[in-house]
Amino acid sequence: MARKSQELGRFTDVALLVLISLAEGQKHGYRMISDIEEFSGTSLEPGTLYGALMRLEQRGWIEPVESSERRKPYRITGSGRDALREQLATLRRVEQAGVRRVAWGQA
Repeated sequence: MARKSQELGRFTDVALLVLISLAEGQKHGYRMISDIEEFSGTSLEPGTLYGALMRLEQRGWIEPVESSERRKPYRITGSGRDALREQLATLRRVEQAGVRRVAWGQA
């Protein structure tokens, strides 16, 4: 599948879930874990989440937010929103192809 931007690389499920969570607003790790479980039913271990946060921050798709609290909140960046939009469009195309093919297979 061709992508507009080659720097997007390969998405992982965890990265996608984190970007979706942060698209709603800044959150710290524990709140992301809770939010992701709420909207997706996926339970993440802290190590899995923090590994994804590190990779997303390295790509410039999220950034830490200054905070006086012990917990470190993150927010999605403009390029992170662009990457999320592109990935969601790809997922819609995949979903539509799957629905068509399942329906065709029933004929």
